Amino acid sequence: MRLPIGPTLLTLALLGSAVAEPNEATATMAAAAEGTISGVVTHAKTKERIAGALVILQCASEPQPRETTTNANGLYAFRNVPGGGNCTVQVLVGKADLSKVVSLPASAKFRANFSVDPDDELRRKIVVKAQPVEQKTAVGRTVSMEEFRNIPIGGSTSRDFTQVVESSATASRDAAGISLAGTTGVPNIRDASEPANREGYAHIDDNPFIAALERPLSTFAADVDTASYANVRRFIAQGRLPPADAVRVEELINYFSYDYVTPSRDKPIAVNWELASCPWDEEHLIARIGLQTKPIAAKRVPPRNLVFLLDVSGSMSSPDKLPLLKRAMGLLVNNLRPEDRVSIVVYAGAAGTVLAPTGGDDAPTIRNAIAQLESGGSTNGAGGIRLAYQLARESFVRRGINRVILATDGDFNVGTTSDGELVRLIEQERESGVFLSVLGFGQGNLQDAKMEQLADKGNGNYAYIDDLAEARKVLVEEAGATLVTVAKDVKLQVEFNPTKVAGYRLIGYENRLLADEDFDDDKKDAGDMGAGHSVTALYELVPVGSGSSVKLRRSRKLRYQRARARAIERDAGDEWMTVAIRYKAPDARRSKRFEVPMAGRPNTMQSASDDLRFATAVAAYGMVLRDDEHRGQASLRMAKRLAEGAQGDDDRGYRAAFVDMVEQTARIEGPRRRRD
Repeated sequence: MRLPIGPTLLTLALLGSAVAEPNEATATMAAAAEGTISGVVTHAKTKERIAGALVILQCASEPQPRETTTNANGLYAFRNVPGGGNCTVQVLVGKADLSKVVSLPASAKFRANFSVDPDDELRRKIVVKAQPVEQKTAVGRTVSMEEFRNIPIGGSTSRDFTQVVESSATASRDAAGISLAGTTGVPNIRDASEPANREGYAHIDDNPFIAALERPLSTFAADVDTASYANVRRFIAQGRLPPADAVRVEELINYFSYDYVTPSRDKPIAVNWELASCPWDEEHLIARIGLQTKPIAAKRVPPRNLVFLLDVSGSMSSPDKLPLLKRAMGLLVNNLRPEDRVSIVVYAGAAGTVLAPTGGDDAPTIRNAIAQLESGGSTNGAGGIRLAYQLARESFVRRGINRVILATDGDFNVGTTSDGELVRLIEQERESGVFLSVLGFGQGNLQDAKMEQLADKGNGNYAYIDDLAEARKVLVEEAGATLVTVAKDVKLQVEFNPTKVAGYRLIGYENRLLADEDFDDDKKDAGDMGAGHSVTALYELVPVGSGSSVKLRRSRKLRYQRARARAIERDAGDEWMTVAIRYKAPDARRSKRFEVPMAGRPNTMQSASDDLRFATAVAAYGMVLRDDEHRGQASLRMAKRLAEGAQGDDDRGYRAAFVDMVEQTARIEGPRRRRD
């Protein structure tokens, strides 16, 4: 069993050098061409390995520290470490802070193991202040954080929210950025007139089974968002089931990477497919369609013009919001290059620029601006969006990455607040070639539906950051896929062969469905794919003659379709379906189209690839959480069994962590009965 992050608010207290784990003594070996420091972090009492511990490396020969987190097996590694000097390795987990000084010879590997007690009883007080006063404007000029905090906010009565927060043994993770959502004794600092929970999710009606003879086309937009998975994980870590509408099954599936064939030179997207028996209904089949773009090497990532638009309103005061956001930004700063440019716009009652465009080689200036961020006031999100786009256009890099990164809990309560107005604003701005990504933080105010919509309309993606490990995944490990768009407005249209498929159901993508005629309409917006992105879609199929009892949605009996089906049988042969893809180049207005037929005999689920079995496990898990009426025999036990046997090459531990989350879900008593 792998141990989750220690259940406390982190207090940074130096305990001294850690004792190396028995049978894994610290050693120095001359071997590799470049120095490496690695090790394992275990619990001092239980000896279990700790996943998600923050590890910081500071070497005398490097101006900035490096950070990483342990994987699901408790392992960490720093490569390309300059030798010939001293380095300090520091581990932060729970309330424990341990460090070890490493003297690294040139071209050596060093093993630094840590044995920690995350529940060590140390405490620290954190003072959070939010002090909204009356409104003026700071739009369009650079201000200091001190000046910004003193900008009056119109029509508000001055209120002083001063909250002394103590760490608690019931807190879920730590202030080093590891999820604090649900921390007892760490309330969100908000106006007393606001309700305790204002989270907003769009209603989802699960897709029905459709008769292929009458409606052979299924059309939807690609989706690379992953916010739902991390948000579900936040609920489960707190010991409660998520609302059904917080569970978007396609985002759970697409949180994971899969071993897909990459595209050829003439297309930016490759299509992969597989067919196997359905584990929750023996009369049905599961068809997997996988899109894959080419990855991009870090050295080939074009110059980046990044404008961070940061919510510093009063609702962002709690530790799982602005404090976590600041640490998340620090991870990206570690990976900036001289040719990159970073700007910071903040918004509360008004919007202002606290960091003008600054080169990536001036990390101290960027870090200083981040360190000054504090929360307070109401939320004029629209004003901030306008200013951020203005700054991005002024620093526009041709043939580069131009992106606004909005980080917020999604609470817009001043200025332009309606979804329609905000969407129109984003749609206007995206025409400049500046795209928008959205990072969600915290709980209580999370306006999930609004944030997803803004990212979709801004030609970007939406991720939810529940801990520092997720921040690293989104902003560092997947920075190529997140920031470098290679195909925009990606649409899929699947045509089913009615002589093979009696009915079909798309699992998830309910809020990405398109009318069939929208597929050829270049004015209709769709999803975007970045370098190295994959998109996975699962269909549950009812084969012709299967004896399935499922009710297919039919419009009416169509007189001529039987004759059409006989003609199709002569032409299509062994094909189950044809997948058509339509996409635009990042700077193009007109789309291109290609299609791929899918033929072959289905496998059993036991003999299917690890990727199909794992994606099916995640789909089963999502259907159980949603209490999907079409889940059949799907259960948490089924999801766990499928996922355990399909972890494959899980070097970052994401699939193993999913198995742990399924186990934790099974232990939760919730309002909806689990089908076990």
